[in-house]
Amino acid sequence: MKVILSGACGRMGRNVAQLCSERGVAVTAGVDVAPSPMPFPVYPNFAEVKEEADVVIDFSPASSVKERLEFCKARKIGIVIAGTAFSQEDEALIAEAAKCIPVFQTGNLSVGVNLLQMLVKKAAEVLGDGFDAEIVERHHNMKKDAPSGTALMLAKSVNEGFGGDKEYVFGRHGLVGAREKREIGIHAVRGGTIVGEHEVMFAGQDEIVTLSHSARSRMVFAEGALRAAEWLTSQPAGKYDMNDLLAGVL
Repeated sequence: MKVILSGACGRMGRNVAQLCSERGVAVTAGVDVAPSPMPFPVYPNFAEVKEEADVVIDFSPASSVKERLEFCKARKIGIVIAGTAFSQEDEALIAEAAKCIPVFQTGNLSVGVNLLQMLVKKAAEVLGDGFDAEIVERHHNMKKDAPSGTALMLAKSVNEGFGGDKEYVFGRHGLVGAREKREIGIHAVRGGTIVGEHEVMFAGQDEIVTLSHSARSRMVFAEGALRAAEWLTSQPAGKYDMNDLLAGVL
């Protein structure tokens, strides 16, 4: 498998590049707005990339997603999108591209987190409206968006488990009154070098059920990115996520 790595010089890009080197996966080129020396050529934009690849692994900011999608459509290759904080316009571009090429998009590439997503949905189905759901996510002090894409992904699964009629409340401050039954609380913590922690709490009458995941290294996301990229190279055009990849496993 040959890979073009978008966001190659960032923290996640370097982790993916290291794992590719260890696994014998060829990174033919990288793209980064601030190119720095890497074991492969790195360009400031996709227009300058001449190397061939089977797939793009993308850890770039959401702002330039159109460029990446146009490149992949022109080359007729798939793309693994690992970024978050996409606008509605960005999501529309991604959905449109998926009509032409295979697109893998997820808020979190960790297999453990995606298992957690399935578990919290089942928990909501079983526990029902007698339980209140609250989500807490913790990340390092350099993370720019809040709440995390993973927290929103988990909230969506919890909401589906409850029947889909819940309302998200992002943090609480001041005299907000008693908690409404329709709420799913989502709270963001930022500090230090926390890689990523997510906790979903179901609080009922005299009992609490808590499901959580903690990433101790960014390598878990690099592992997921490579696994997704390899799987995507054999898929037809369409929009995919980790549930599709894991469908034959879980």
